[in-house]
Amino acid sequence: MPNPDTRSPNPPVGYACDCALSRRQQIELVAEFHVHRIRPSRIAYRLGIDIAQVEAWLSGEQDEQQFQHLITSHRRRKYQMQLHRADRLRGQKAYEMRVAAKKDLQQGNTV
Repeated sequence: MPNPDTRSPNPPVGYACDCALSRRQQIELVAEFHVHRIRPSRIAYRLGIDIAQVEAWLSGEQDEQQFQHLITSHRRRKYQMQLHRADRLRGQKAYEMRVAAKKDLQQGNTV
């Protein structure tokens, strides 16, 4: 039996805020949101960036080197944050969190 999709639905087309961020800030935030597995349509909606621009960055059509560098740095930061959270715990739970963080980092590097 497949898992039902529990995520909230996409907002209606054309229902987004205006983006007042610089291009550098936009690409930085898109990379960070992507690392946290937020859907491109949701990223575009939340930031007010054109969905075509978000998808161009994600597919590597624009600013490929810069975007990949940001993705890598955000993955490392996310990994470090997960390890820091695991350090606060003891025993099996801490071990499981470290293993999950390492697995998440390795999966992100292969995608």
